[in-house]
Amino acid sequence: ITASEVIGVEVLPPILAQLQATYPDLKLELVLTNRVQDLLNREADIAVRMTQPKQEQLIARRVGEVGLGLHAHKTYLQRRGTPQTLEDLAQHALIGFDEETPFARAARKGFPLWNRDAFALRTDSDVGQLALIRAGCGVGICQVALAARDPNLVHLLPDSLTLGLETWLTMHEDLRNTPRCKLTFDALLQGLQNYMAA
Repeated sequence: ITASEVIGVEVLPPILAQLQATYPDLKLELVLTNRVQDLLNREADIAVRMTQPKQEQLIARRVGEVGLGLHAHKTYLQRRGTPQTLEDLAQHALIGFDEETPFARAARKGFPLWNRDAFALRTDSDVGQLALIRAGCGVGICQVALAARDPNLVHLLPDSLTLGLETWLTMHEDLRNTPRCKLTFDALLQGLQNYMAA
């Protein structure tokens, strides 16, 4: 199973734990990368992707959309104040990417301040950005459902900035009738849908 860093670290483990509790002989390998693994060349059997797959030989199910928003830790907001507008964010320590990504380009369309030069802290690791937000280093973009698990994280300006990542579950069509792959695919689909509904 391949998935992005944050999904793989923060969302999938409880789903996989339940799957293994039900099927204790099932062996799983989790590959965490933000690079799109090639399912046609069997780099992975199942992928959780944040973009719609293009290859026709893949079975693809749209899981839903992961809501994203600006978040900061309460301790950061106590030190620096809570921004009331998007323009206020220019006075805050923003956490973002070092390398330009398709997501960063898309986010900047509705939020021009979201650019490399404005970031006080930069890392291309989504898990690293999440850790910086949790540590109170600044304001960053985080999955809304994930942040809701931590009472110390505050969703900032939810009416001013809403972003989403379409999420897809995919596997090679040749694996459709493989019991272990079908069971895993179905469990991941249900677990991810529950996560997005929370």
